[in-house]
Amino acid sequence: MKPTSLPLLSRNSARPLTWAALAALSAVAGPALAQTLPPVTPATQSAEDLGLTWHGITLYGIIDVGLQYETHGAPFSDYHPAGSANIVQKNSRQSVFGATPSNLSQSRVGIQALEPLAMGDWAFVGRLETFFNPQSGNISDALKSQTLNNGKSAATSGTNLDSSVAGQAFQTSYAGVASKTFGTLTFGRQLTLLGDGINKYDPNYGSQAFSLIGMSGTYAGGGDTEDKRVDSSLKYNGVFGDIVHVGLMYKFNGSNGGSNTAYQAQLGAEFAGLSVDGYYAKAKSAISVSSLSAAQVGTLPVGYSITNSLSGTISDNTSYSLMALYKLDALKFFAGYENIKYQNPSQPLEAGFVDIGGYVLAYVNNDAYAKAKILNVYWAGVRYTVIPHLDLTAAYYGYHQNSYAGGANAGCTTNQNGACSGNFDSFSFDADYQVTRRFDVYAGAMYSGVKNGVANGYDFNTTNINPTIGVRFKF
Repeated sequence: MKPTSLPLLSRNSARPLTWAALAALSAVAGPALAQTLPPVTPATQSAEDLGLTWHGITLYGIIDVGLQYETHGAPFSDYHPAGSANIVQKNSRQSVFGATPSNLSQSRVGIQALEPLAMGDWAFVGRLETFFNPQSGNISDALKSQTLNNGKSAATSGTNLDSSVAGQAFQTSYAGVASKTFGTLTFGRQLTLLGDGINKYDPNYGSQAFSLIGMSGTYAGGGDTEDKRVDSSLKYNGVFGDIVHVGLMYKFNGSNGGSNTAYQAQLGAEFAGLSVDGYYAKAKSAISVSSLSAAQVGTLPVGYSITNSLSGTISDNTSYSLMALYKLDALKFFAGYENIKYQNPSQPLEAGFVDIGGYVLAYVNNDAYAKAKILNVYWAGVRYTVIPHLDLTAAYYGYHQNSYAGGANAGCTTNQNGACSGNFDSFSFDADYQVTRRFDVYAGAMYSGVKNGVANGYDFNTTNINPTIGVRFKF
């Protein structure tokens, strides 16, 4: 999607904000949401559209729910944002069928503010956004899906995965200013620049059911999924001459949750249907959490609650990535590459650290990467509009992990150790038909498989396929 400039705002304008203006602003302030808003133009705008905005405050939302079958999975979660794992996991031991949320887009409800200021083309902008699971009615909370599995083995656990979504009242909460001329500057809890980029350059636009880089926030977080959205962050986006993209983001140190200091930068351009962006990301004391083992539950220190405690691996992460999109009539071609380096933290964390959502790290590992772990992530795909309102998407995603094991396992290439080199591969195909401007139906499937070191601990199965159908309503 080509970023759209913020329309010039009349200093004395008192007319209601239009959906077209909101979508235009979102393209500057947050490409991820811009892609989920209805493609409304002034010519197609209705009174119903205007009814969602009052005094510069606009209500919006997405409800996405479907049915899914996993050939090798674990019982679905009422709390994890995706409901199912979608990709093969260590506890993928059985076939599973049921309702899953947010397969194409994260179900959410939110309000957005856009208030023209009495100075040129400047406007005040802000957003509050809550994620929920429509199949259960719960606020999305990946870390709760993990604490509910504390003490359970892979043979008895349900779907439980880490995420930046940890039951917070608002997954997005920021305020700032925007200008067509100078760009957008916001402060608060926000999606990272990498997250914006993946939502734009992923052939499946960050779908959890059909995309590895959409399902796993590791890549949008520059190494850890908890850093896909960051608290206490200052974010700048600018589009100049409808050609050059510039982005900067900084997370302030000393605030609990996700990581200590983190920063990202983006530079790109687009011309004649081609859009390219490069990204750099750095996070210090990044956190990756997991459920407590039975042994950890048995030795849980006094004062820690099994319902609120997790185990955390801490690292300093550095990421470089390049993403591209080319539009050719009804075809869109996508490709991306990301290099992620994990090292032991320069600022180790101690047990008792309060992570996102108020969850506590009862156990921490600051020594997981005596030798740096390197992930080379890559993807490519095509999106084809066969007929108006019907898109077909085919995509490949994968990554290669280096051997970062030491001692007798140094240089290993088998599944004998999780630090041996290995691969993850995923293929997907899906169809999305827009029945109306607000309502669409979809169907598809994703294959995933692990090999060698990445397959260590996968004692039940090393592959999974997740045929999925569903509906999505946007307002």
